[in-house]
Amino acid sequence: MTGIHVEGLAAIVLFYVLILAVGIWAAWKNKHAGEAEGTDRSETIMVGGRDIGLFVGGFTMTATWVGGGYINGTAEYVYLPGYGLAWAQAPFGYALSLIVGGLFFAKPMRSRGYVTMLDPFQQKYGKRMGGLLFIPALMGEIFWSAAILSALGATLSVIIDINIKMSVVISACIAIFYTLVGGLYSVAYTDVVQLFCIFLGLWVSVPFALNNPAVSDIKISAVKEIYQAPWMGNIKTEDTWVWIDNFCLLMLGGIPWQVYFQRVLSASSATYAQVLSFIAAAGCLVMAVPSVMIGAIGASTDWNQTAYGPVPPKERDQADMILPIVLQYLCPPFVSFFGLGAVSAAVMSSADSSILSASSMFARNIYQLAFRQSASDTEIVWVMRVTIFVFGGLATAMALLTGTVYGLWYLSSDLVYVIIFPQLISVLFVKGTNTYGSVAAYVFGLILRIGGGEPYLSLPPFIYYPGWQIEDRIHHLTGEVEHIVVQKFPFKTISMLASFLGNVAFSYLAKYLFESGKLLPKYDFLDAVLAQHSIENMDKTTLVNRNTIALSEMATVKPRLSVQLAAAFTRRDTLAEEDSSPEDSPNHETLD
Repeated sequence: MTGIHVEGLAAIVLFYVLILAVGIWAAWKNKHAGEAEGTDRSETIMVGGRDIGLFVGGFTMTATWVGGGYINGTAEYVYLPGYGLAWAQAPFGYALSLIVGGLFFAKPMRSRGYVTMLDPFQQKYGKRMGGLLFIPALMGEIFWSAAILSALGATLSVIIDINIKMSVVISACIAIFYTLVGGLYSVAYTDVVQLFCIFLGLWVSVPFALNNPAVSDIKISAVKEIYQAPWMGNIKTEDTWVWIDNFCLLMLGGIPWQVYFQRVLSASSATYAQVLSFIAAAGCLVMAVPSVMIGAIGASTDWNQTAYGPVPPKERDQADMILPIVLQYLCPPFVSFFGLGAVSAAVMSSADSSILSASSMFARNIYQLAFRQSASDTEIVWVMRVTIFVFGGLATAMALLTGTVYGLWYLSSDLVYVIIFPQLISVLFVKGTNTYGSVAAYVFGLILRIGGGEPYLSLPPFIYYPGWQIEDRIHHLTGEVEHIVVQKFPFKTISMLASFLGNVAFSYLAKYLFESGKLLPKYDFLDAVLAQHSIENMDKTTLVNRNTIALSEMATVKPRLSVQLAAAFTRRDTLAEEDSSPEDSPNHETLD
């Protein structure tokens, strides 16, 4: 291809303008949201006015995971010989993740009125531990945004021969701009347009691609080899544990993300938060269907009959771009430009929520609660604006400058699963865990996961789990042979379980040692056992059984002001004091 395709450029500009306009309109429409209830402006940016309804909420919750990476990745795995539909785990994995999140996590998080996912950690384990847990959470969000922008650059390079770097920078600037202006409202309303774009863009394209003369019947190629191995795929016996490990990573590791809890905490009630999770689970599956079909079409195509050329995408190391390639080469020009414009706009729009999530956690949990409890609301808003810009710029730079952005994203999402998920279970459901257990769990999870290595980053393992083997990978373009250690053991899930058990064991050990007098009080340097002793019994029951307090579930839960929150976060470790002033804290019995 030479030069710029005018139609392609026009389609992209049209969709970008549409999403930008919706983002600005949402910001303008909700500029006074929350003022009547006295809600802080910073909280409105983070979780809206906690008044996101079912329609917008359903779309925005679905868009938690359905974005550029999701639709491109699903098509890629269905297309890849040796993987196929059997290994395209994201649709079912993330759908189940939303169901599990809705059943067990959405209600306690929403009914306790948290503002970010890190709030419960800081309440129970203190400011420093909250800061440590912020690191994997931040890495996950930044690398996810970078991976999305990287995918966008690849998609645009297929449609129009404009400079990839320029297109990524422009896309990031648009997403950062409307997130800066409107916060969660802009993110939520652009999500509606984003999903509509993906759905329409892909479904319009699928019938044309199916009827292309170069494409054989996808029902036959599902089970029989025509141009490559059948696209249904299969799971070899030796790969069973790896498949289970990856599936658990998606299903359980998809829960402890601020992008998810951002939506949960913006719902108008705890019950709504649950319902939205279930709607989004169905949405995830529905939105995956055209991607699966496009991957199947790619696997059933005789590329020699197309303008793409005789060498199929998998042999050119372009399997990850199978979706834009199918739209470009198997559909009429006007359809392909419409489809690709819609997809690229959607990809651009899915970077916004991760950037907002990262800046929400930084502004609230690091800046306000760890360093400046007395910060004014205006100050927090400005910190958020600066960090949206900084984190957006960081994600863009990573997308452009590093070729290992997907490897970084894989590793950081593993760390979210191995470190944050077991801590989230502990903090919400396990009585008596404390900061000592939390630190031990963090260290266990980190060592066991990093020890397993990461082939995508050429990070060699220093822990060789049972069943490991060395595989040779030949680079298609250079012919270089790389020897990679492949772990066939489900070490990610085992690391997660070890982290959870470490938290419980070390928490109770520390509690026993200090309370029995075997360790002197001066050694309780984290103030995690003895300093909390007077309120601990009440603490444990309240933090775990909070959801037994009768809440009018469908009524809006009134957001608390940051002044009360700052009081609640002065290492009192319990939510029960949100209703009392710091001075009358000894009278806990009256709360029951």
